[in-house]
Amino acid sequence: MITVIQQGDFSTLQDKGRWGYQAWGMPIAGAMDSYAYKMANCLIGNLETAAVIEMTGSGAAFRFDEETLVSLCGADMQARVNGKIIANWSSILIPRRGELHFGRAVFGQRAYLAVRGGFDVPWVMGSRSTYTGAKLGGVEGRTLQQGDVLYMGKDILRPAKVQKLAASDIPVYSQQWTLRVVSGPQTHLFQAEAVIRFFTESYLVTAADRVNYQLAGPKLAMLDKVDVISDGVGLGAIEIPACGLPYIVASDHGTTRGFPKIGYIIQVDFPKVAQANIGDTIQFQQVTEAAAIAALEIERTAYARIRKQLG
Repeated sequence: MITVIQQGDFSTLQDKGRWGYQAWGMPIAGAMDSYAYKMANCLIGNLETAAVIEMTGSGAAFRFDEETLVSLCGADMQARVNGKIIANWSSILIPRRGELHFGRAVFGQRAYLAVRGGFDVPWVMGSRSTYTGAKLGGVEGRTLQQGDVLYMGKDILRPAKVQKLAASDIPVYSQQWTLRVVSGPQTHLFQAEAVIRFFTESYLVTAADRVNYQLAGPKLAMLDKVDVISDGVGLGAIEIPACGLPYIVASDHGTTRGFPKIGYIIQVDFPKVAQANIGDTIQFQQVTEAAAIAALEIERTAYARIRKQLG
């Protein structure tokens, strides 16, 4: 049994997400940083689908009734066990009655805590992910609160041990992010000059949550005042509303939107978005669909290698 003794800014249970229901208006949700999420489960031999705790901004604190193997990945939230600093991107053994405390993120924005076997909360539409917008999944569809009691599940893939991710596999978090982008379905509706500015100038993150990221910077003009019929929208879409400033669509987004999409952030780069803070700068880099697919293949090969190394 694990008790939440400090709730943090915004801590929720997340997994790979709620797939197959977007046609009915249900967002996928799931972990914002897919890389940190997968590594957290990999470090302790969990199934890739095991639920973890995602903490944003400032972390929570937990008391463990029994000795428990856990892992920490993502943002550095200065984790301590019984007052002793512990390494990020590693698995550790929490002693019986031990307390694990997280502070405010020093580098990055979202940290992930996985426990051996995952967290045992009810499946809702094929996922344990919390979607606070509809108050479903996780713990009563809400953020974790002080006094909540969590139980470990049985989502175990293989034996596990105390270990650390190789330094070469640990991402470097920055205040300046380059995100690769493929053209969107409405790129042709923007002035050529606007498209050039989008890919050559920088933007500032002014607001960020699990629904979208708001950016400040050069305003992007369309060829004409064109009404865009609402259509399907996916993770990483970059929408340009009437104000001309981009929004990045995040995990808890609505499944249809009526804003023109100038591009999509490639899948393997979205974890960078998840770790960006308000005040960070973003530069967009145009790539082809072939390059995006190649990047995905490289990522999959890396995952397989890491799983083998940690096994």
